[in-house]
Amino acid sequence: MSVFDRLVGQDETVRVLQTAARAAVSVAAGQEVPAGALTHAWLFTGPAGSGRSVAAQAFAAALQCERTDDPGCGQCQACRMVLHSGHPDVAVLATEGLSISVSQARGLVRKASSRAMVGRWSVVIVEDADRLSEQASNALLKAVEEPAPGTIFMLCAPSTHPDDVSVTIRSRCRHLTLRTPPTAAVADVLRADGLDADTADWAAAAGQGHIGRSKRLARDQAARDHRAAVLAIPASLTSLQKCLAAAEHLIASAKAEADAISAELDGQETSTLEASLGIGATGRGAAAAARGTAGQLKDLAERQKKRNTRNNRDFLDRALVDLAAFYRDVLLLQARAEVPAAHPDFADDAVAVSLCVPPAGVLQRIDAILACRTALEQNVKPQIAIEALTAALRLPA
Repeated sequence: MSVFDRLVGQDETVRVLQTAARAAVSVAAGQEVPAGALTHAWLFTGPAGSGRSVAAQAFAAALQCERTDDPGCGQCQACRMVLHSGHPDVAVLATEGLSISVSQARGLVRKASSRAMVGRWSVVIVEDADRLSEQASNALLKAVEEPAPGTIFMLCAPSTHPDDVSVTIRSRCRHLTLRTPPTAAVADVLRADGLDADTADWAAAAGQGHIGRSKRLARDQAARDHRAAVLAIPASLTSLQKCLAAAEHLIASAKAEADAISAELDGQETSTLEASLGIGATGRGAAAAARGTAGQLKDLAERQKKRNTRNNRDFLDRALVDLAAFYRDVLLLQARAEVPAAHPDFADDAVAVSLCVPPAGVLQRIDAILACRTALEQNVKPQIAIEALTAALRLPA
């Protein structure tokens, strides 16, 4: 099974990466390759769930693969090490917070300056390039402009917009755009995971091309309940009081989901760190060993707080994407377009809204959702942004 089999519905991207991986084998062997066949910096863009980081990881595995005739076999030790995040020559920078700091970027640059230890290439993957702070972006730029021999950079971001990736970094990279995987392709993946056909088809449609979310919806009742509560909002907004109540529910629901994830991860991380620091140990020297650990525990708590904030914003953003897709379904009904709905299980609500909101009003509501997403990205207080949104979504009297 090739490492590229993990990329769903991305045939053109797979073709380009396979060609580049074969060129990398030739370059490592000292052979000449056509100009442009391999470059030192790559930029993967595409919507959430399209597989940006999956593409980068698969390409990294192919570059390190032990097979030279068909790199990216997925079976050799090098491929397995990359796929399990254990290869010493593949550095991955991701963030659980709202941004990547300059210190993290500088650490990555230092890693990129060293030669490969066991593989053919030193590979650097930045999974959240759109979250690089301005200082972090500047720190990374010089390394991308003048990479060490044998170093390949891979950056992942939603788009090539300057808000996501700086113009200077983007201009140094070869750009590959991933598309939203077709619903049928996602359903095939879910069926291969053991789901029945009906559940797979429903989850693939409800996940809107996001494979990870489709899997979660198929198996997690809480995720299905949260989605249902979000999609019930548009048809319920008949008064200002209900608008405010809907906003409060959205915010509380996102916080509850984020807190549930944080509670599980935070406890494990704190226990592991305390054990490694000897906190709670007994015997001679235990008290002395435990001194000076407060700073490390404080740093961990700060990272956990940032991760919780990001999860909270991500859950709110996912709800907004679902709402935008709902109003898209309303527009399709009004246009009598023969296009599959994103939320067919809420067709009755879509019909109800389509009868009382004209097409222009539906477009205004989609614009309001997009404006709310932008406001949240700019750190507007969620309560203010969501309350303003639900008021804008209110049904006409």
